[in-house]
Amino acid sequence: MNHYLGIDIGTFESKGVIVDEKGRVVASASKPHKMLLPLPGWAEHRPKQDWWGDFTYLCKTMLAESGVAPESVRAVGASAIGPCMLPVDEDGEALSNAALYGVDTRAAKEIEELDAAIGTERILDCCGNALTSQSVGPKILWLRKNHPDIYRRAAKVVTSTTYLVQKLTGECVIDHYSAANFSPLYLIDRQQWSSELAPDIIDIERLPKLMWTTDIAGHVTARAARATGLAKGTPVIAGTIDAAAEALSVGVVKAGDMMVMYGSTIFTIMLSKNRIADARLWYAPWLFPREHALMAGLATSGTLTHWFRDVAARELDRDAAFSKLAREAVASPPGARGLIVLPYFSGERTPIHDSNAKGTIFGLNLTHSRGDLYRALLEGIACGTKHIIETYREIGETPRKLLAVGGGTRNGVWSQATSDLSGMAQTVCRKTVGASYGDAFLAALAIGDVKRRDIVTWNPEQRRIVPDRRNSVVYRRQYKVFRELYERNADLMALMS
Repeated sequence: MNHYLGIDIGTFESKGVIVDEKGRVVASASKPHKMLLPLPGWAEHRPKQDWWGDFTYLCKTMLAESGVAPESVRAVGASAIGPCMLPVDEDGEALSNAALYGVDTRAAKEIEELDAAIGTERILDCCGNALTSQSVGPKILWLRKNHPDIYRRAAKVVTSTTYLVQKLTGECVIDHYSAANFSPLYLIDRQQWSSELAPDIIDIERLPKLMWTTDIAGHVTARAARATGLAKGTPVIAGTIDAAAEALSVGVVKAGDMMVMYGSTIFTIMLSKNRIADARLWYAPWLFPREHALMAGLATSGTLTHWFRDVAARELDRDAAFSKLAREAVASPPGARGLIVLPYFSGERTPIHDSNAKGTIFGLNLTHSRGDLYRALLEGIACGTKHIIETYREIGETPRKLLAVGGGTRNGVWSQATSDLSGMAQTVCRKTVGASYGDAFLAALAIGDVKRRDIVTWNPEQRRIVPDRRNSVVYRRQYKVFRELYERNADLMALMS
């Protein structure tokens, strides 16, 4: 029996699977880790412990517990949170903690400087994306200005998946989908690195080699084999960002298909027939040549539920807390008895791109309960998701189909509110493992053992979440107030920053 191994490094947890040639999960494991918040606006991971440490643990655990022979693992796929900014030395060893994706807003000043120097329209035209907290280029500039010693020592500046693949193979590579987030250093029409727009950020020779996601980056080295338990010489694909692997895992294969990922953040990916340029959203080449993807993401979603548990439910057992909070939220009616939450606890990414945006709880009175607060929080995230879907529609890219995935799909209040507010049904597939499952499929695809359409056989549709029209009146009111709360208070939020 042939097997394929996939591992994904998430914001708070890493997950891995070993899958057989029929798409059956024969082994799985997970390992939690922390997101470090050393300063307001900063979000970091420790690459050696949180990325490579988790990867090796998951490999060894799954191989040992399943009895799968390492030699039967035909290929390895990895994904991770992204885009991140990590300086590494010539051996691929981290020189600092990694600055994470758009939740890390430390480079706001550098974004302003680059926008002024290059011009926002030129950046959007050349890079396909406006500069936002998701962009890696400004964070590299931040590193150069604030830690010149580390910057000088860095042989390369990489993202999370690049780091893992280099540990496995010794090769420093990045897929085009991830590279598109390195604005203003990646030119979208040429699909190449370039320092033309910003020659003072970094020499492009210090960036990873560009590849497509299913290209074979290299093979497991003897050193990596000892660390992971994998067989030396096993092919390793270039890999990608976690959200892209997750989208493929639930069958996002046609233009108009949109994944809604309920994770530490809400992240959406929709395939489009053509390249789309809109400063409110993100664009990238898809995982395969001549295909296009349009993305959006909130800054805090599942992260916010973790915060609420730790602040408002400390007396509950951590493992049982979310079930208890979910029951309390169900007991609160749609609309949370007039409570509205702006989920901008780490600023906000799409579509407002405002690092100064602030989390807000509006409408409190002395009768409100913890369940009301938790429901309002979930509905606030759902309002943010509606704002994203509304933005797609405004540019003429209405989703054809929503495919929901991630742990949040098990939260009935959250997922139902998302359908009720957006007015769209969501499809949930049988396997909601997520990105690690997509990684395993991509590994099988890379060596020719499956075709792309086989994902619908590997992971068929199981259920649908249908909008409840009875809630339309209350949610129309909620959403109107949600939008105006931010618009009327954006200046005050900036003042508080």
